[in-house]
Amino acid sequence: MTDEPKNLPEVNIGLVGHIDHGKTSLTERLSGVWTDRHSEELKRGITIRLGYADCSFYKCPKCKDPACYSVSKKCPTCKSETKLERIVSFVDAPGHETLMATMLTGTAIMDGAILVIAANEECPQPQTKEHLMALDIVGVKNILIVQNKIDLVKPAKALENFKQIKAFVKGTVAEKAPIVPISAQHGTNIDLLIKTIQDSIPSPVKKPGEDSVMYLARSFDTNKPGSDPLKIRGGILGGALVSGELKDGDVVEIGPMLDGSTIKTKIRSITCGGSKIKKVGRGGTFGLETGLDPALTKSDGLSGKVLGIPGKMPPIQKELAMEIHLLERVVGSKEDLIIKPLQNQESLMLNVGTSTTVGVVSVGKKQSYTFALKLPVCTRPGDRVTIARRFGTRWRLIGYGVVQ
Repeated sequence: MTDEPKNLPEVNIGLVGHIDHGKTSLTERLSGVWTDRHSEELKRGITIRLGYADCSFYKCPKCKDPACYSVSKKCPTCKSETKLERIVSFVDAPGHETLMATMLTGTAIMDGAILVIAANEECPQPQTKEHLMALDIVGVKNILIVQNKIDLVKPAKALENFKQIKAFVKGTVAEKAPIVPISAQHGTNIDLLIKTIQDSIPSPVKKPGEDSVMYLARSFDTNKPGSDPLKIRGGILGGALVSGELKDGDVVEIGPMLDGSTIKTKIRSITCGGSKIKKVGRGGTFGLETGLDPALTKSDGLSGKVLGIPGKMPPIQKELAMEIHLLERVVGSKEDLIIKPLQNQESLMLNVGTSTTVGVVSVGKKQSYTFALKLPVCTRPGDRVTIARRFGTRWRLIGYGVVQ
């Protein structure tokens, strides 16, 4: 176990976009990890849960840009030894319209994002629009665009698609985002993509003295059936810090539970970047082995919760007072749907950090509304909360609220 974190992930980068545009294939091309691991994901061929993979970027001291960038310790071009530039954590978000809530929970831990757009389809597709709007709403500003699958179209078609992308992002948070044409399947332009990531998505600045707040995105029981009771490992928690740091041996608090209470446990070990370390700060995803009963953490039982130091957790809320900002029209829908004002007693889906709950509008006037929550959440004044309304059988993003 290392005393100080070295060569660890520095930044969380989301891969977002419409279904089947190549997000998981690109993650595998860069990291060597196929993030669809769940049996249902493998059977259906789509991402259902948030996927994670760490990736190391290397630079050759002899080759010129962008050919000097790779994910290999030896330069693919000249075979020289390369220098480690940075390690990043990728967060692979599902692109299917029915899994928008899962995608939104992922944005809570993203420091930057790659919007993946397939060159062999018209741009924008419904979830291309919805995912870009979600990034804007939650405040993810460091964005680059990947024009994937250029191997499937002729140059004229690729250029036409490029122009469609430029027209689509005009006036959005991604208007000035670089666009990198690639083929994830064949590894085309991956060197240029790595250079662009390095140039456009910086690592977050760590601020000493901040309260430690970790958003839990996954939780696991790693014990196999029939394990020796004396050798059972405690529950595993996965996610990312949004502020502060955590140390091996820290006593931590997790909440809120269904009744609004919290539970306390001790960190038994920290794993980040494939290594066990003694402390971890903001930047990159990691896992904690705890003293919790693994029955609590199995099958993502604690995903969506917040972890912090006892007495310094964000307040637990059973009601949320927010300043509301609604969009003019629904994004992500093929129909042109105008968004109507919030109605008294209306039930809406709210994403708070990595947590998803239902809020019932109880009091409201002008832009200020109070929501009674079906499930309590941890949040702080100034936090952004995404709001979705049910249209038919689908939840559609309609705006956001700022916690008062």
